[in-house]
Amino acid sequence: MPREDREPDELFEIRTNFYTGSYQQVINEATKLKVPQNLQTEKDLFMYRSYIAQKKYGVVLDEIRPNSSQEELIAVRLLAEFLSNESKRDNILRDLDSKMGGNVKNSFCLLMTGYMYYLSENYESTLKVLHNADSLECCALTIEALLKLERLDLAKKELKRMTEIDEDSVLTQLSTAWVNIAIGSEKLQEAYYIFQELADKHTVTPLLLNGQAVCHIAQGKYEDAQTTLQEALDRDSNDPQTLINLIVLSQLTAKPTEVSNRYISQMKDSHGNHSFVKDLANKANELDRLVRNYQPSVPS
Repeated sequence: MPREDREPDELFEIRTNFYTGSYQQVINEATKLKVPQNLQTEKDLFMYRSYIAQKKYGVVLDEIRPNSSQEELIAVRLLAEFLSNESKRDNILRDLDSKMGGNVKNSFCLLMTGYMYYLSENYESTLKVLHNADSLECCALTIEALLKLERLDLAKKELKRMTEIDEDSVLTQLSTAWVNIAIGSEKLQEAYYIFQELADKHTVTPLLLNGQAVCHIAQGKYEDAQTTLQEALDRDSNDPQTLINLIVLSQLTAKPTEVSNRYISQMKDSHGNHSFVKDLANKANELDRLVRNYQPSVPS
């Protein structure tokens, strides 16, 4: 639908800031913006999700009561609980498994459920949950899961569906960039331009800078990647994706071991539950096991 034919979007700035990773701006805007009653819940959801993105789970858990009558608020509260307490995650997922056998139709609840499966690296369940969902966010998460499963063919089909729904959406543009990165070759430059255009039109964020850095790394432009990641680090010294990309870049550019070790230590300290940290620990344990198994026997 041509943009000029649409109703004014009172949440456009909040929505755009959330999708591009400007979470504090979302919170600031949501706090002061007055919207009609029918948009209040959606505005609050973006605000609470921004607190979650900043790991301020307590704000969400304190403000949303467990007995809230709004299922969207309960869903976002469950996400905060899931992320704040690792010991509860298996139970939460088991409860979700049982509920998904029912008739959950609310696209936001499906999105939150799919996202929890995604965070648990259960991408097949993510796709199952989102199979009949038709919101742009559900489409974008579907594409992310498909790319994790290396199903670029299906990701392209889902992106085509997103484009038919709203080709101008920031989410569609971001999804296009990630699919282009997966395609590689000349599409890498197209992806870079998408991130650059979004940064120029809105706000430069670590999310957009990391997108550009990934393009640089894939193109072998390591100096450009270093400059971009340094800017991302200056904006948020604790952003996990920035730290991971710096670890990768340090390895690719043969920097001293202590450089990458610093970033790894920071990841362990600040993001101990991150899949990257867990995968690294698993690989280290496996290496130790192999070393023990293949140690030469010492004659007595």
